[in-house]
Amino acid sequence: MCILLFKFDPRPATKNAYRLILAANRDEVYNRPAKVADFWGDSGDILSGLDMEEGKKGGTWLGISKKGKLAALTNYLEPSSNADALGRGSLVSNFLMDNLDCFSYLKKISAEGHLYNGFNLLAADFKTKEDTMCYYGNRGAEVPTFLKPGIYGLSNSLLETPWKKLQHGKQLFTAVVNQNLPSESLVQQLLNVLNNQEPQLPDPAIEEQGKDFIHAIVNKYAAVCVRSPGYGTRTNTIILIDATGQVSFTERTMLESDINQWKTSTFTFTLHE
Repeated sequence: MCILLFKFDPRPATKNAYRLILAANRDEVYNRPAKVADFWGDSGDILSGLDMEEGKKGGTWLGISKKGKLAALTNYLEPSSNADALGRGSLVSNFLMDNLDCFSYLKKISAEGHLYNGFNLLAADFKTKEDTMCYYGNRGAEVPTFLKPGIYGLSNSLLETPWKKLQHGKQLFTAVVNQNLPSESLVQQLLNVLNNQEPQLPDPAIEEQGKDFIHAIVNKYAAVCVRSPGYGTRTNTIILIDATGQVSFTERTMLESDINQWKTSTFTFTLHE
């Protein structure tokens, strides 16, 4: 279970406003091997964490490039999965390395959507003249959609599915971003949102989608921040892109599979085309 909360504002009214404010949790088995966020690739152009699970190395759940390409992935909650399906983490890393614009890339992926277990994929291009953000979920519409300016929430169902945990997270997120805080305070307040452990129960929508798989554990998964033995929220990520193309990328990640050990790293750079 993961959560993505974001405000997309491609034409902010003032130079102090943000074109993108994104706050995301990666929920995963604590001991699944992964690299913490850093620049990678031959040119050092792409910034993300990396999955190091055998057979899935090089995939990622969230990343951004200095050229303004951004992508994020969540799995779609299903009672069972196909062990022979293609790995979903490559959907993000391939876009970050590709020259296709976000809509064209998602349109290509939509033609191959049946080869994967359920997923949601956000992809965006932040450019000098125009910002574009698109969404595709292979358990929803057959073609990707362009996102209008606004505040959105995505968990392990389709974009804006009104799960109670997602609605609660959006309320907390909206309250923070509407305060026009300085960047350091904004990041800290968003980290507080991502670590909210208040269960939002009951939630028939999660139970109906997850069926028997989720019934026994829904009480552990029904908060913005998931905490259960061996599985839960192990990475918080905040991405800010301001009106001038300055990017701030903050990752708070768990160390040694220990919920009491965390490392926070911040990267700043300027977008270029």
